[in-house]
Amino acid sequence: MNTMMSHASATQVPFDAAWKSVLEAATIEVFGMMANVSLLPYAHPDEKPRGEKTAMVGLAGALCGMTTLVCSSVTAGKFASGMLGEDAASDPSAVGDALGELCNMVAGNFKAKVNSLADHCVLSVPTVISGADYELQIMEPSGGCVVALACDGAPIWVALVIHP
Repeated sequence: MNTMMSHASATQVPFDAAWKSVLEAATIEVFGMMANVSLLPYAHPDEKPRGEKTAMVGLAGALCGMTTLVCSSVTAGKFASGMLGEDAASDPSAVGDALGELCNMVAGNFKAKVNSLADHCVLSVPTVISGADYELQIMEPSGGCVVALACDGAPIWVALVIHP
């Protein structure tokens, strides 16, 4: 077993309600730095996440679960343009790559901010789903949180879903 995996297989860390503010801070930092956009709290935070683009990054080790990011295609295109240049919004592959990388960086930034996770949790390769007509079915979560933010008024949801 390599060193990284032995660190990742540490004792499970229970969900902490304070992580919601950590996830929000991590998301705002990453999007500001990487996509050159400012995110603000969304006016309707209790709305069910919806959109045509969903990115997911799995977490394993001291924390098992996933980080998800959901937004509209137009908003995802705006993020891609901010990261890769104006033409990126019209390239579906570039939009997916950008959204997946943003989700990956949010997950990484989040775990780096939580001392008990930083060196004891590994991330999967990002997965991106295009389309709105699907239902994500996951095993019953044991905890988690959802952060609702907005970019120029358009909603973006970032969630941390913890599995037992």
